[in-house]
Amino acid sequence: MKIEPGTDMDAQKKITRWIDAHFDEEVAFLQAVIRIPTDTPPGDNAPHADAVAAMVEAFGWRAEKHPVPAQAVHDYGMQSITNLIVRRLYQPGGPTIALNAHGDVVPPGEGWTHPPYGGVVEDGVMYGRAAAVSKGDFATFIFAVRALEALTMPLKGCVELHFTYDEEFGGLLGPGYLLEQQLTRPDFVIAAGFSYHIVTAHNACLQLEVTVHGKSGHGAMPETGHDALQAATGILNAIYGELPALKKKRSSVAGIDSPTMLVGRIDGGTNTNVVPGKVVMKLDRRMIPEEDPVAVEVGLRALIEHAVHGMPGIRVEIRRLLLSHALRPLPGCGKLVASLQKNALQVMGEAISAHGTPLYADARLYGEHGIPAVLYGAGPRTVPESHAKKADERLVLDDLRKATKVVALTLFDFLSA
Repeated sequence: MKIEPGTDMDAQKKITRWIDAHFDEEVAFLQAVIRIPTDTPPGDNAPHADAVAAMVEAFGWRAEKHPVPAQAVHDYGMQSITNLIVRRLYQPGGPTIALNAHGDVVPPGEGWTHPPYGGVVEDGVMYGRAAAVSKGDFATFIFAVRALEALTMPLKGCVELHFTYDEEFGGLLGPGYLLEQQLTRPDFVIAAGFSYHIVTAHNACLQLEVTVHGKSGHGAMPETGHDALQAATGILNAIYGELPALKKKRSSVAGIDSPTMLVGRIDGGTNTNVVPGKVVMKLDRRMIPEEDPVAVEVGLRALIEHAVHGMPGIRVEIRRLLLSHALRPLPGCGKLVASLQKNALQVMGEAISAHGTPLYADARLYGEHGIPAVLYGAGPRTVPESHAKKADERLVLDDLRKATKVVALTLFDFLSA
């Protein structure tokens, strides 16, 4: 179906009508994308990328496959990663806009009332892991571009679809790999969203693995050992003792509150009657955009080491698992935000805000390369409504329709000749 040329206003109406006319196809596409599991861990995600590449070929598009070397993937703790770039080239002279969504997901977990990989539609809602974050935006972005290309009006510039598979482990082998290998260098990025709002900034995140080494001993003679769990308790007390001070720090970015810190996992000991000889803890420290990640890490390492200083037979190893930098607005973000807000007002009949979020996402990797990036895509008014990363994750289909229209109209703003 081709759309005949006319005024910009006519083109915008025809774009939205095309999306309405093809919406059943978009829903079916999203169901197909959801029905291929991509649990991470274990992270065997290349088969999903192969399937998506085949799906877009049905539209007459070519998906470049960029597999990450197997050894790097295995060292990272995953099994396979193939990232995709779909380049849609128009007339020269316009910008390159990348649309990024990730296909890897956290495992479904318990408590589902619908099959997590079923893509079941019930009362206008689709249920499934990543329906909201972020396989939903595979559909949003693909059908927005298809609607744009249905126009016979000339376009200038390029759209790149980046479908990547490493967000849950930090993104370094997803968008990070594409950027480091110089496989892409867009002028603007719209990354997958998760609510009506536009995200322009997000927190940084530091994750550390702390291994406390002691010496095992018989439970009847605990003095023959060095209790790693007792030492770990001192570290836990020091970490949680910092929380009141963190609460006093406040970000100036709307939508972002204070830094946070928690220990999310503890493993250790061999049996109930044995002095624990080793304990491993994994902690997560979220940093507001105003904080210096280097200073935070130095301070946190010193805090941990001081907590066990002088304990006989105790040694501590600290290993960085992740350092995700904050996303901050760059020059050019304002243009993206203005266009998205204008088009959202037209499509939804209401103003949507732009603000920060305490989450962190792949968008910051583009920002680290100086590329203005925002997050926007299909989702409800608030993140909790989507059940993202929880049981019965869901996407209201009308929200998918609206987001597809907003993205398509924004692409038209940037690329219409």
